[in-house]
Amino acid sequence: MAKILCVSNQKGGVGKTTTTNALAMGLRRLGRRVLCVDFDPQGDLSFGLRADNRVEMQNSVYHALKGELLAVQTIQHTPFCDVIPANMLLSGIELEFTGKGREYLLKNCLKPVLNQYDNVLIDSPPALGILTVNAFTASDAVLMPVLPDIFSLQGLVQLSGTLDEVRQKSNPRIRAAGVLLTRFVARENASKVIREAIADIAQQLQFPLLDTTIRNSSILTTAQINRVDVMAFSRNKAVQDYQCLLDELLRREVL
Repeated sequence: MAKILCVSNQKGGVGKTTTTNALAMGLRRLGRRVLCVDFDPQGDLSFGLRADNRVEMQNSVYHALKGELLAVQTIQHTPFCDVIPANMLLSGIELEFTGKGREYLLKNCLKPVLNQYDNVLIDSPPALGILTVNAFTASDAVLMPVLPDIFSLQGLVQLSGTLDEVRQKSNPRIRAAGVLLTRFVARENASKVIREAIADIAQQLQFPLLDTTIRNSSILTTAQINRVDVMAFSRNKAVQDYQCLLDELLRREVL
């Protein structure tokens, strides 16, 4: 049965999609069977992994959630890995599903295909609404990328509240895979101070702060825009950081 990891933060621009992409590429290089689930209506992960997520395609995660298609019918086999794509139609779920049990939509969709994969990676939207609750309900663990800034402290507290709610109502087994600092500049004193502050908050919330930090690099953005394997740039320091992240998550038995 696949291990399911959700990459989540209610704030945009923290590296969620980049992290999901890099982990998928790294796992594929290890020979793992990987399924990526794009659960963000912006569809950036779908684009970066060369999935077709045009609205007119009518075979996205949205159609699986609505029961119009089985999950297996929405899976696209790209050159990188298998992908269930998303597009702006997904943003309608919040209004379309208001009844009891709506937090289980994604979990129920994915259940029939889990035995086909070793790892499932879910890229969640930058919000703490029903889509994120669905992603948490379907997952074994949540990885939380954050920027080394003061706003991330408040974000972690909010994220902790959502995790606690999901544990109580729909997924008691979910755990925090860890807090991942992205765009980290070790030589800047401000970054070091913020890291210490985030470490204190993470400890209070019982979130592990990962040893790995991700340095900023334009290569990561360029690779995704050009839709190439980000892990192929093995000499890039940020890519090396992502390899260290993969190793750490494997060591912690998250993946």
